[in-house]
Amino acid sequence: MWRVKSAILALAVASVANAQTDTDAPSDEQARALETLTVTGTRFERLLTDESLSLSVVDKTDIDTVGHVHISQLLNRVPGVWISRGNGQEHLTAIRSSVLTGAGSCGAFFFAEDGIPLRSRGFCNVNELFDVNSEQAGRIEVLRGPGTAVHGSNALNGVINVISAAPSEEPEGRLSFEGGPHDYSRVAFQHSDSGDKQGYRISAHGSHDGGYKDDSGFDQQKMTLRHDYQGETWHVQSLLSGSNLNQETAGYVLGEDAYEDSSRKRENPNPEAYRNATSVRAYSRFEREGTQDSHLVVTPYLRYTEMEFLQHFLPGTPLEQNGERSVGVQTAFYRQTDDDLVIHNGFDMEVTKAYLEQSQEAPSFASFPTGDHYDYEVDALYGAWFVGADWDASESTKLSLGARYDIQLYDYDNQMIDGNTAADGSACPSGTCRYARPADDKERFRNWSFNAGLVQNLGANTDFVVNLANGFRAPQASELYRLQAQQLSAKLDEESLNSVDIGLRGSWPTVNYSVTVFWLQKDDIIVQDSQRRNFNGGKTEGRGIEVAFDWAITRSLSWHTQASYSKHEYANDALTDEGNELDTAPRQIASTQLRWQPYASTAIEVEAAHTGEYYLDADNQFDYPGHTLLHLRWRQHFGDHLYTVVRVQNATDEDYADRADYAFGNYRYFIGEPRAVFLEVGLNL
Repeated sequence: MWRVKSAILALAVASVANAQTDTDAPSDEQARALETLTVTGTRFERLLTDESLSLSVVDKTDIDTVGHVHISQLLNRVPGVWISRGNGQEHLTAIRSSVLTGAGSCGAFFFAEDGIPLRSRGFCNVNELFDVNSEQAGRIEVLRGPGTAVHGSNALNGVINVISAAPSEEPEGRLSFEGGPHDYSRVAFQHSDSGDKQGYRISAHGSHDGGYKDDSGFDQQKMTLRHDYQGETWHVQSLLSGSNLNQETAGYVLGEDAYEDSSRKRENPNPEAYRNATSVRAYSRFEREGTQDSHLVVTPYLRYTEMEFLQHFLPGTPLEQNGERSVGVQTAFYRQTDDDLVIHNGFDMEVTKAYLEQSQEAPSFASFPTGDHYDYEVDALYGAWFVGADWDASESTKLSLGARYDIQLYDYDNQMIDGNTAADGSACPSGTCRYARPADDKERFRNWSFNAGLVQNLGANTDFVVNLANGFRAPQASELYRLQAQQLSAKLDEESLNSVDIGLRGSWPTVNYSVTVFWLQKDDIIVQDSQRRNFNGGKTEGRGIEVAFDWAITRSLSWHTQASYSKHEYANDALTDEGNELDTAPRQIASTQLRWQPYASTAIEVEAAHTGEYYLDADNQFDYPGHTLLHLRWRQHFGDHLYTVVRVQNATDEDYADRADYAFGNYRYFIGEPRAVFLEVGLNL
């Protein structure tokens, strides 16, 4: 840790020595922060300072500076957020929570592109952020805690909304080439232009990684095509986006402190594992101004996903294939009834056809038969209605209210023999097969959710904020129909979460800060008992503090810090002793960046990222000590067109684990990579 502190201090001293003539001038970066717009809370643009939500915006500057190979490198600089990297492009997510695992745990998060969920409700995937082109996004908005009235099911612990980059007003283009260790390479291209009434932006990139681990690596391609049209009556924003991933996946490395053993860092116990994933999404958002200060938004959309992967983490390494086709529409109507009150309402609807197949070729333990395990289809219908209001009660007081009613319907069709048998109907040698297939079934889930917020201005620069929210998620299809052992029916209810946020924030020409204290309680958590049966029985409580601080020390030097301290505990004994801390839930998560721009053509950033100690098991018997990593980034422009970027990940070459846990009597690690240097060369066209 002393090396990290020393490096940051040294850069700070050098920077101040070279830029002490303009210490009181606000930077362009600070000016942008004062005018940050967000759409996640209401679907229409509002100043971030008008929101009572715990909402962070990762802007285009951050995205370009980090140049992330994996989404964790970018979003882990948001307070209260930990994207835990697996191998390749895989990840697990924690937002004011532990790292959530399990068949439907991803249902706790609302992952979206321009406000539209990346997957249908009820069919989440823990890795779905690798489907979206975050690398070339305009910005990413992260809401911590339950969503608002425009979100509904799945916005339980938080929302990650990737906002596409808008067309430029003048012609612009960029072509870049990047190289790094282990045969890493990336080619990226962007082009944009606008005319009198319309504009477009094309963004695409392809990357190859030979893999640090043995027999690992990936090839990935992403593309977004956006077109904006401004007519006399209607404004239409359309987006077509797609991604493709072909990955050779490395598995956990077993053994206590294996991440510290240099001879084992490249070890891959699952050289046969792979993952292929393809996704396509499209929408057109139609907006028009109406009479009497009203505004209408209608957004039809469609999705397509296919995924195939070898489940190396299960005995017998079965193959899973899944996919969905879905079509939906979002609507919203806003009306300003007087100078102080805006009311909005709308409805969302979505139709999905999804499937899942699982099969095993190699013989394994007696309860894991060869042949097909699952083969089912689910037709789903989702509908919701919401209403909300924003009221300027006085010049210094803003109030917001919202409510939403959701309905989720499943129609499940088993394509195999029902029951707890092998595919041919025979019993497993052990007497009980691991996998169970329920008979055809229909399920319906209905739920209300609410939110209320207060922004109280305490002066020209300081706000006191309060936000109360209730969120929920319906059971995911995999929790209902992908059953195990002798459970042939899962009668599950919705998970729910109640939260309270109280915060203070301030904005001055050179300093921005926010401090938020939160409390949350999650009930009816879907868990699995010792007989491998799914049931609603878990309950947890969490509380913590989140801090974000930005200081423009001079026009050329700025300091940014994001940190959280939290404690998440089991609130009953459904899984372990009440009062135990949740596993994979670090109390401390923090990052700090020092940015120096001595010349208009030069930008340097030093970042220290800290992940605190956390338990690896629900009984709190095993732990991981945490780690602190140092990253360096240097962007240099040579005239108007040519630029280079040097990025150094893990500059101090720390031994660490991207993720650790303890299961089946073993420590298990996704081992972090050693020091890595990346060079990008680009042309602004």
